[in-house]
This record gives sequence, structure tokens and C-alpha cells, in this order.
Amino acid sequence: MTSPSEAPNLKIRDEVIALKRERTIGAAVDLFYEHGYENTTLDAVAEQLGVTKPFIYANFGAKGELLAEICSRGIASSLAAINDVLEMRASPTESLTELSRRFVTAVLENQKHIAIYTREEKNLAPEDAHRIGEMRRDFDAKLTKLLQNGIVSGEFDLEDPRMAALSIGGMVSWAYVWYRPKGRLKLPEIAERMTTLILALAGVGRKSAGQNPAPRRNRAK
Repeated sequence: MTSPSEAPNLKIRDEVIALKRERTIGAAVDLFYEHGYENTTLDAVAEQLGVTKPFIYANFGAKGELLAEICSRGIASSLAAINDVLEMRASPTESLTELSRRFVTAVLENQKHIAIYTREEKNLAPEDAHRIGEMRRDFDAKLTKLLQNGIVSGEFDLEDPRMAALSIGGMVSWAYVWYRPKGRLKLPEIAERMTTLILALAGVGRKSAGQNPAPRRNRAK
């Protein structure tokens, strides 16, 4: 049992360990992203950090563990987003709106992590690939359920919530390819615009507006 006098020292130790892990992951992300996983050695990661390999081995037993941690982060942040939104117990429209903003933000804030996962999934150990795959399936299932709830409540106009969920996931996840942090739009603006697209895909407000658009007038003179 930890005594009260030991607690501050243990907290500092844990913070130092966490900092070392984050520094190692940050260096590996940059190198895997720029040069590829197979072309990056742990020696290169250590050199990037200005440390020796034992510094890395203190937190990661092998390069594959680093890859698994990096690949899981983008998925984990998206899964955390949907879990937090579902806990709010808001209406389907409110939930999808908030989730869309958070999902886009999670993907774009982890742009390099998502890119590395897409490129290097083949290099994951089977157990890591399965674990991360389960996280993705969990996200898709929860999004599908949210869309189904919106259909039942009459808020969404959809025929296939499963396909819609996969389409939303694909659209947002693919944003890592074209997003530029110094581009025309800031991240919050992109999140808002993509949220509008997602709500349109879900058919929010389409039933109340009516299925048949008003006939266009002949503008010819």
C-alpha cells in the first residue's frame, strides 16, 4: 500500500513515464509518416529524439508496439467521441450534429495517425489488427444504431442506416488525405461544413419539408 508521503513521488514518476512515451510516439509518427514504417528503424527514432535505444525500450518493447499505438489513436479518439455523445442522451438530430463535429475534429487532429494506419495496416501484428478492427466495428455499429433511432423518431429520412453509417465514416476518415492545417479553411470551419453534409446525407428535415420539391418556373423569356 502506498503511503501518503510516497504518493507525490509516484505521481511525478508516472508523469515522467507518460511524457517519455508521448515524445517517443511523436517522433515515430513524424518518421513513419515521412519515410514509412519499414524504412524507419528504432535507431532513427532514437536519433530524432536525441536519446539512445534503451530510452525507447523502457516504454516500447518493439517497433511493432509503436505502430500499434499510433494506429489505434485515431480510431480511439473517434470512438471516444461517439461514446461521449451517446452519454448525453440527446435527440438523434442533436446527437448526430454534435458527433459530426467531434468526429471530423478527431480525424483531422490525428491526420498523420490516420494516414499511417491506412498505409501500414498490413504491418500490424494480427492481434493488434484485430483489436483495432474491433474498435472500428464498434464505432460503425453505434453510428448505425444512432441513425436507426433517428429513422424511428422520424427525424432522419434514410432507407439503409448501415450503408449511411459506412458512408459517413468513409467521408470523414478520407478527409485526412486533403486536409491542410494551413489551408483555405480552419479546422472548426471544416467541421461545421462537413456536419452540414452529414446531416443532409441522413435526410434531416427532409420529411418535414416534403418529398416533392416545388415545381420550377419557366424562367425563359
